[in-house]
Amino acid sequence: MYKVFVNESPLILTNKLSDTANSKYFLLNGSAINEAIDSLANKKLKKAFIYHPNHEEILKKFSKKIPLVVAAGGVVTNKEGKVLFIYRNDKWDLPKGKLDKGETIEECALREVEEETGVKGLKIENFLRTTYHLFKRNGSYKLKEVHWFAMKTNFKGELVGEASEGIEKVKWKGPDKIKKALENSYANIKILFKD
Repeated sequence: MYKVFVNESPLILTNKLSDTANSKYFLLNGSAINEAIDSLANKKLKKAFIYHPNHEEILKKFSKKIPLVVAAGGVVTNKEGKVLFIYRNDKWDLPKGKLDKGETIEECALREVEEETGVKGLKIENFLRTTYHLFKRNGSYKLKEVHWFAMKTNFKGELVGEASEGIEKVKWKGPDKIKKALENSYANIKILFKD
């Protein structure tokens, strides 16, 4: 099962059919996918499912219809146990970005966090999870697959948001401020902070 967020609502790619009364299932074809996305984007549905019997094939077939953009990012913690957040598009987010040609996922995650925040001396501790969401570029949808890593740093320098990426603020946040930030964040960011 893959959970792809469309305008903060889940589009679930699954090989299982459940008999949930309010669930709407769509087939894995172009027009059905577009109908599912439009229904979620316009808040006509709270949740939608795309069904395909073969679990291994489902994401591959979905990304033939909706182009895949691979990205990586970090949940960065400093010595005080605070987490690094960025603020852009009127939401709190975590630093992440697109994979460059010839780069590993880990290299991408480290580079993007440093570029977007100015934080240096980053070390990857472990892989956390992969999240999926749709975004629109030039009028058409793209599927963003983000590989998230837990990172540590002893960095004490100035935090500098990458202006060309629309980052207005970069902040270290402790538990209370994280909770507050997550109230104005994205569904796939909130997932990273669930136990």
